[in-house]
Amino acid sequence: MHTALMSLTLDQLVAEARQLPREQAVELIDRLLADTLTVPDAEVEAAWKSETRRRIAEIDSGAEPGVAGEEAMARLRRIVGR
Repeated sequence: MHTALMSLTLDQLVAEARQLPREQAVELIDRLLADTLTVPDAEVEAAWKSETRRRIAEIDSGAEPGVAGEEAMARLRRIVGR
């Protein structure tokens, strides 16, 4: 991180960001959100892995019938109107 920015408080950073032209402020927000949203939460990732394994086991055991890929895509197309 840039040395001058490291000494700024959060309030100072926000004040500086508010001085940016609208397009640059939007780009800054986009970049910060992208960085924030692309870092997976380990707990959430573990929960999804567990849920995926559980669902696959249900389908493999016959407890759940599953849906053929073609039928799943047809349902999705109906939902999104395509």
